[in-house]
Amino acid sequence: MFQLKGRLKEVKDTRQVSDKFAVREFVLTDESSQYPQHIQFQATQDRCSLLDGFQVGGEVTVNFNVRGREWTSPQGEVRYFNSLDAWRIEGADSAPAPTASDIPPAVSMGGGNDDDLPF
Repeated sequence: MFQLKGRLKEVKDTRQVSDKFAVREFVLTDESSQYPQHIQFQATQDRCSLLDGFQVGGEVTVNFNVRGREWTSPQGEVRYFNSLDAWRIEGADSAPAPTASDIPPAVSMGGGNDDDLPF
């Protein structure tokens, strides 16, 4: 599992490749280094809808897997292809789940009795 944060540069329409396979491609611009990188991802099947509601130019975090496959041409040449398969997309305004360090300690009500029952 990998994660990358960046700005949505392009979101393409869902493409129905076959009766049983749909894909939706999108491009994320990673500006974390000196030279911006434009990285293409894909969402497949029911995950194509993950991009609904996100606007081009918006900042998102993409969780994805790297996939690779081998293909042999009719001439016998072996080639390799990679894809970045998105499985979760979160907007920049999405708040992360609280961790134990985010939760303040319990406050004692005094009286020497730390029992939290009111009777």
